Amino acid sequence: MVLKLTEIVRKTLEAYFESRPFELDEETKKHFSEKKASFVTLTLNKNGDLRGCIGSLEAKQELWKDIQENALNAAFKDTRFNPLEKKELNNIEIEVSVLSNPERLDFKDSDDLLRKVNNKMGIILKKGFLSATFLPQVWNQISVKNKFLEQLSLKAGLNKDAWKEKDARFFYYYVEFEKE
Repeated sequence: MVLKLTEIVRKTLEAYFESRPFELDEETKKHFSEKKASFVTLTLNKNGDLRGCIGSLEAKQELWKDIQENALNAAFKDTRFNPLEKKELNNIEIEVSVLSNPERLDFKDSDDLLRKVNNKMGIILKKGFLSATFLPQVWNQISVKNKFLEQLSLKAGLNKDAWKEKDARFFYYYVEFEKE
């Protein structure tokens, strides 16, 4: 039986805490063998607070491998949070987002950009060596387009109006997600 994406995450984390290897069955590996990019988001299910969110923007390995890698990174390497503790494992909710390939978003000016972005898109901002992304789910918290782009600029370590500057580059992607 093929595991669900969220089950892969949970079983990977359980195996980590039990200091044992976790090997996926061949049927699950085959089912998720296409190279895809993913994000793993962990939240505390009692209040919905973010507990870790890490992923990849470009498909570089089989989806099942990407999910296992991002599960461990979200739990233990998201620098915004302390590493996940074993006692928290039963209190987290898991969401897995599978990304389409990012595409360049061409626009004439900031008004044109605001017309083109929508709440179905994940957005990547790149400016110089700095970059950041918001998954489409972030639109649920920041629904006003210019505020969304301001927060994305800040997340990238830029000033809030960096999204309006001529050398800002944008890419968009769509996601399919699975939530526990």
